Amino acid sequence: MHPPPTGNQKKPQDLFLVCGLQSLGQHCVAVLKEYDVKVIAINDVQSEHWEVPEVPSLLEKLIIGDCRQPSVLEQAGISQCRSILLVTRNERINIEAAFAARRLNPHVRLIVRSDKQNFNKLLWENLGNFVAFEPTHLSAHAFALTALGSEAIGYFTLEGQLLQVIKHQVEAKDSWCNGKPVHRLNLTTRRILSHRPVSSNPLKELFGWNPEAEVQVGDMLVYIDVAYELALSKQHRKFHSQRWQWQQFIQGITAKNLKEEIAQFWQSYYQSQNQIRRIATIYAITVLILWFLGIVLYRLYYPDISLQEAFYATAVLLLGGYGDLFGGVEFSSQSQPSDHIPWWLRLFSLGLTLTGQAFVGVLYALLTDALVTSRFHFFNSRPPIPQRNHVVIIGLNRLGQRVAALLQELNQPLVGIHPTTLDQDTLPDIPLIVGNATEALTKVNLSHAKSIVLVGDDNMENLEIGLMAHAINPATTLIIRSQDRQFSDNIAPLFPYAQVLCGAALSAEVFACAAFGENVLSLFHLNEQIVMVTEYKVEEGDTLNGLLLSEIAYGYSVVPILYQKYRRDNYSLMPWYDVKLNAGDRLIVLATSSSLQRIEWGEMLPRLWQVQIEKALTTNAIIYGAEEIVLITGCSSPTARQWMNNLPRVLPIPLYKHQAQRLVRELTKVQVLANVIFIGQP
Repeated sequence: MHPPPTGNQKKPQDLFLVCGLQSLGQHCVAVLKEYDVKVIAINDVQSEHWEVPEVPSLLEKLIIGDCRQPSVLEQAGISQCRSILLVTRNERINIEAAFAARRLNPHVRLIVRSDKQNFNKLLWENLGNFVAFEPTHLSAHAFALTALGSEAIGYFTLEGQLLQVIKHQVEAKDSWCNGKPVHRLNLTTRRILSHRPVSSNPLKELFGWNPEAEVQVGDMLVYIDVAYELALSKQHRKFHSQRWQWQQFIQGITAKNLKEEIAQFWQSYYQSQNQIRRIATIYAITVLILWFLGIVLYRLYYPDISLQEAFYATAVLLLGGYGDLFGGVEFSSQSQPSDHIPWWLRLFSLGLTLTGQAFVGVLYALLTDALVTSRFHFFNSRPPIPQRNHVVIIGLNRLGQRVAALLQELNQPLVGIHPTTLDQDTLPDIPLIVGNATEALTKVNLSHAKSIVLVGDDNMENLEIGLMAHAINPATTLIIRSQDRQFSDNIAPLFPYAQVLCGAALSAEVFACAAFGENVLSLFHLNEQIVMVTEYKVEEGDTLNGLLLSEIAYGYSVVPILYQKYRRDNYSLMPWYDVKLNAGDRLIVLATSSSLQRIEWGEMLPRLWQVQIEKALTTNAIIYGAEEIVLITGCSSPTARQWMNNLPRVLPIPLYKHQAQRLVRELTKVQVLANVIFIGQP
């Protein structure tokens, strides 16, 4: 991040260099030109076919040559470039060209197409101002989000926490938001990004909404919240899920529905188990009851024997020791011979032995079943195909595997279809059908699937299988991968029930945005804009140093979502806006490309509001009111106390609308009467 321009200093002309004009490179050019910058390109050959037809007219200059050659880079003006995007299909060429570009221009930002994660990290540490992306990983997020079919429009992780961006239309049953002022919806785990009343136009800025407006039915809310902590292991999640099921079962039991609840829980708990395990459970309960009953009977009939002797005698019978116990052996020195035992007790004892032998047989059967099953799982360890509400992924290539991994992180049931067998280490926790995709559609419970994702490398094959899937289940969400934007543009209107996504176009947005930002971690779409998750490390003299988070948020139109103080291990998610940034602090924000430009050049939005204070109702209100003014505006304590001691007055400090409204709300809480006034353009 550059320090703000001072005096007569002018912004340098934004010049960007794109190396490699295959599909990704062409889309990068198109996205960059949307920001009204100059773009020069280098390609190894003269293209005869343009996937994005307008690319030649968008370029300032097209140079044919090898982007690794210093002379070619100098011809393209590398010394004046702000960023260079190295997006050829050859990782080796991209990295070698990055070395050449850094040698010629030590300050140019390097955006490289590469999947060598460890190597990329080392390059970032040594080259600086370097970022690398793999298009497959980038576009996978879009496919995974679309496949979920939920209100979520974005997912990303920060410090092991999964954060989700939700776009929700308010319904009458939404007691958490319906009828409440928008500002009250902000929590330590949730932050409002946008509020659009019914029949109003989409907002252009993140803080274009009114925090005092009441949320009504039909309004559109966009907010970010913490979904859950990814650090929990799968075993822990399973344990918590099972504990929750038991709690729900116990809490739902009443005297009237006890029998029904037990029967329903029995059926749900064992619906995935085989019959022999049910029998084993019944036998185990029966044996325990008979054991207890045997102890009671022997103690009643032979009061001279101890409880311990009755316990072991019953155990011997259950383990098949009828002959040992009744072959002349006495229970104790005072007990009668075994032949004096009444017939009914002998018969009961025989029943104990027969029941115990049957139980032992069931145990042997369970052990045999476990051994056979484990041996079978050794060769085929994948789980069974889900029955409903699952995602079907056809084509587990690199993109398909990445989509599957993302869906697994979100606990979404899924099944994969691939023409060849995958390694056991590749997605071992998802069911897989190997073979022809057309034939496999009948084996994946498609009639009950949530969505089907086709990410194969052949456009026409993806479309063919997609149409077949739609014929089987018209209600399922259909997501088709396209390798060509023209193909996407032609297909999308003809098949409105299908969502056709072009991977190159999706990835190009990230590459282009990274050319402007500090460190783009992720992105999502909101109101036809790209919103980027961007990380900043505050430095001395840059445009964030010394500002309150509220000033950064409202002045640059960004949403701070993580703050970490310099040399502190702990961090704050959804931080409150009263913190002042200092050099070394870490900040992650949600920002559009225009917001990132404002931050880079220190061009804050104008402060058009002030606060008029009428009076303080108590003496303490003066003290507390001064504290709130210091906290929210950042002024000094003596200045705030001086203002509060001379009321009524208009605070001589311009504020942003959200900032001024919050100050009025906090002053009202401490019994200070105040209101906001609009001062217009300064």
